Amino acid sequence: MQNWIFLLLICFTSSVSATLNIDIVGGNTGGQPIAIVPFANQTGSKLPQNVPKIIAANLHRTGRFAVMPVNQLPEQPSQIGQVNFPTWQQIAMPHFVIGSISGNSATGFTVRFQLLDTFGTKSLIGYSYQANVQTLRQVAHKISDVIYETLTGEKGIFSTRVIYVTVQGRGESKQYQLNVADADGQNPRIMLKSSEPIFSPTWSPDATRVAYVSMENKRTAVYIQNIRSGKRQLLSNYKGINSAPAWSPDGGRIALSLSKDGNPEIYIINLAGRSLTRITNNPAIDTEPEWSPDGKSLVFTSDRSGAPQIYHVSAYGGKAQRVTYIGRYNARARFSPDGQKLALLHNNGKGYQIALLHLPSGQVNALTRTTLDESPSFAPNGSMILYATGSELAAVSVDGKVQQRLAVAAGREVREPAWSPLK
Repeated sequence: MQNWIFLLLICFTSSVSATLNIDIVGGNTGGQPIAIVPFANQTGSKLPQNVPKIIAANLHRTGRFAVMPVNQLPEQPSQIGQVNFPTWQQIAMPHFVIGSISGNSATGFTVRFQLLDTFGTKSLIGYSYQANVQTLRQVAHKISDVIYETLTGEKGIFSTRVIYVTVQGRGESKQYQLNVADADGQNPRIMLKSSEPIFSPTWSPDATRVAYVSMENKRTAVYIQNIRSGKRQLLSNYKGINSAPAWSPDGGRIALSLSKDGNPEIYIINLAGRSLTRITNNPAIDTEPEWSPDGKSLVFTSDRSGAPQIYHVSAYGGKAQRVTYIGRYNARARFSPDGQKLALLHNNGKGYQIALLHLPSGQVNALTRTTLDESPSFAPNGSMILYATGSELAAVSVDGKVQQRLAVAAGREVREPAWSPLK
């Protein structure tokens, strides 16, 4: 076992997974116009990353912005003193971004940017960042977050990450990988390789660890793994099923489904002392717990009504209340950050689709048109939902208008996505 863990850590630090390619496949019409002017390169050499191109791609993928092509820009200033505002006013461009990059790969880079208000003829916001070759892409994501929040009032999610499982091969040659990547699919790393299934990865609230289920010893067990170091620990290996871990908002507890006492029930493990509390007690199958944002209650999937539906229960136990009544099948519920909505897997006779349940009204809206969807996960600002469909990942905006497809190299299935919290 020790040798196996040693090999695991080597895989984590040295292996590179296939990059997720993200394409807009529908709904990217309209959006507020914005221009990202190429940054002045003051380094004297070619830069390892095209920062303004990364920023433009980030904003484009949200569906909230229509980015002007570089070849249509009326001018390419890098400082506000060089800007001819009437030129931008004539093309009705409300906002544009300028910047510069100085320094070098040996001593580090300084990245400066400003978001300009065309009709106000002023700078709305501007910052200077320090970066090296490895962190230049992360600086581009930070700038994207600042621009997005300034113009929309919502937190940007470009500095977050996603975790997902890839499957390659068939039969006894199948290989499973647990991967982590930037939110744009770049910088993928392999956290775990196994010939046995890996599923249900979930982030800690501080985005430093993940919990997941592995069958590496021919039985389900829940592990916690550090994102940076790769070090991991066994959390739950009870007899029977150990599945569906979910972190509490304070990071101190994990809810999960265990069958150690018979049928699957919802339990909570206190991470400090590893004490175990049973939350549900019903002859049905209770699984897939999810914490409410305030940490006071849980929703979970149960077939106690005859088919999978979503139920709500206090985090201290007690009587569970049914939440979903529309649709023959509702499962894998996930709270929106504001606690007002649930993303869930929904079947109302049209296949398994990602739907949004508005809790105050009880209204359910299907967001996808595919029929084999699974594993919804909210973006930490609540604007998008990441999910698996067939052998690929996809994302859809909460209004259903913007759709994205995320794919890796041919021959690999992608499944079980989870979006990290905001850092």
